[in-house]
Amino acid sequence: MGKHYAIATIILIAGWLCAPAALFAGQPDAIWGCDDNNRVLFYSHPVTVGPDVEELQLRLGQLGFYHGPVDGVFGEQTERAVRALQAAYRLAADGRVGPATWDALGIGLAPAVTKNPPSPSGKVEIVVDMDKRTLTITSDGQPYRTYPIAVGKSKTPSPVGEWKVNHKSTNWGGGFGTRWIGINVPWGIYGIHGTNKPWSIGSSASHGCIRMHNRHVEEIFPWITVGTRVRVVGQPKFFPGYRRRTIRPGASGQDVVLIQVRLQDMGLYWGGADGRYGQMTQLAMKYFQLLAGLPADGVIDEQSYKALGF
Repeated sequence: MGKHYAIATIILIAGWLCAPAALFAGQPDAIWGCDDNNRVLFYSHPVTVGPDVEELQLRLGQLGFYHGPVDGVFGEQTERAVRALQAAYRLAADGRVGPATWDALGIGLAPAVTKNPPSPSGKVEIVVDMDKRTLTITSDGQPYRTYPIAVGKSKTPSPVGEWKVNHKSTNWGGGFGTRWIGINVPWGIYGIHGTNKPWSIGSSASHGCIRMHNRHVEEIFPWITVGTRVRVVGQPKFFPGYRRRTIRPGASGQDVVLIQVRLQDMGLYWGGADGRYGQMTQLAMKYFQLLAGLPADGVIDEQSYKALGF
């Protein structure tokens, strides 16, 4: 594709998950976002299930305590593995996964404490590379510091696009670590945050947010202000169940980002790939349709998709 496509498809805080069909039909109350709150997990009836159980099983397996399926179901085998871990780390072996047990799962994985580098002297931006699983702080466009990260799983992908920081917090609690940097993705609540699951760093493990080691997110936190530009780069991924839809002005979504990137690449659109189908995107789309011999109504239907090369 071209330079603009490479840039815009080279990003991203706590939330709730809704049905994919609802989201891409444009339902306004459909909200996506990362969900890293830590529940207290234990063997119960009905059985406890969820992605947090899956992450628990994965880590217990890495440590050699669990040899069962990573299926997100907290059954007897998972409980036995938790008790074994707790006994090994001299915790109360009650089979309940609370804060102390979550912390024990990550012992020894925190990055070494080093002297904080000086603040960047130029304009700060954030570049998240989905493929390399890195977050780079740039200063006046030049790389300043690069950190390993975890990104969204295939079922809950991180949003590729061009965003801005819209919120900062030192106390989101739960599994969000010690710092939270929110970004203005229009179809959900996403951000860059710390984690008490350091074993996930370097993998596709989150519910859409960008996870960092607590030490690293604490380091960059003072450098970031509300309004800082955040570019999430990589091949955009859609939620399972996504169906290509007719896009009209006022819509938002990862598919809108793709349209904006293609129009950028053609030199027809000079706005950001922010996933919002606003007036600038509509004007560019109408001009493209006019050039392609299509009705210049700004509605992106199958004819327009094909003309755009999708």
